[in-house]
Amino acid sequence: MLRTGAVVLVVVAAAAGAEVRTAGSSAKGLLLVANKGDHTLGIIDPVAGRMIATVRQSGITGHEVAASPDGKTAYVPIYGDSGVGRPGSDGRTMDVIDVASRRRVATVDFGRPVRPHCAAFGPAGRLYVTAELTSSIEVIDPRTNAVVDTIPTGQPESHMLALSADGRTAYTSNVGAGTVSVIDIPGRRVTAVVTVAKHAQRIALSADERWLYTADQDAPRLAVIDTKTNKLTTGVALPGVAYGTAPTPDGRCLLVALPGLGQVGVLDLKSMEVVRTLDVPKAPQEVLVRPDGRVAYVSCDASGQVAEIDLAEWKVARLIPAGPMADGLAWAPQP
Repeated sequence: MLRTGAVVLVVVAAAAGAEVRTAGSSAKGLLLVANKGDHTLGIIDPVAGRMIATVRQSGITGHEVAASPDGKTAYVPIYGDSGVGRPGSDGRTMDVIDVASRRRVATVDFGRPVRPHCAAFGPAGRLYVTAELTSSIEVIDPRTNAVVDTIPTGQPESHMLALSADGRTAYTSNVGAGTVSVIDIPGRRVTAVVTVAKHAQRIALSADERWLYTADQDAPRLAVIDTKTNKLTTGVALPGVAYGTAPTPDGRCLLVALPGLGQVGVLDLKSMEVVRTLDVPKAPQEVLVRPDGRVAYVSCDASGQVAEIDLAEWKVARLIPAGPMADGLAWAPQP
């Protein structure tokens, strides 16, 4: 999320599911995209490349969206009407949306204003949500939609979240503090705080979880953290200031959104150099690599589109209309 006002739209493909086939592989699922400009959860069919439905949010603005592991439910934290660290309304709820019926079926109430932002599922089925105003991660039981725990991050403006595959470690990027918190989930404690820049933003773990990536918001540099030592390594020079990042499942590349350039950079993780750039619409935000590793989706804020990138050919295959101020993305698998 950029430091501007916002609104959300999430996009989900056909209710029955859409099967995507490229280069001999297939992935069946729906694409969710949070478009901050019209306060909705929308529905995109990734085969037809079009939005087929929208679901009105209950609150001012959600910036991110998460899908349940079975793809049946979408979760949109209602953040508020301002940017990170700026005055404005403070959200305290999260919408729970049934993908098949395309309607909101429940609301999670955090009990106080927390500016909930990024949601992610752990392997045990719990849902973890960053809460900026309380410097914490809220833990949700999706069976009851109740808050069952609060885990401190030790830093203000905990904005984005990455979880290890075993669910034992969480990493939060803390925007204004310019830090990353390393959190022991079972122990409910912060084990390290890593200073990465004056301001931090989105984060991503490498495919083997050996490295953690976040982008310096004041300089064209990728910050890289060694997850074994929780120490910052030598930064990687980029063509421009970066935002969202996502690794390819084979561990070879990291896709990097470059909002100011209207490009996505491809970082070779062996040489740690940007080996190519792809032009996309203005202000690319989040990057999501489809589970089969064949396609990446990039939300583009200024154009209200999602760029679909063919990762075999390394080209933008098409632009999918989404909604105004397209931002957070999630993939909802379908049976």
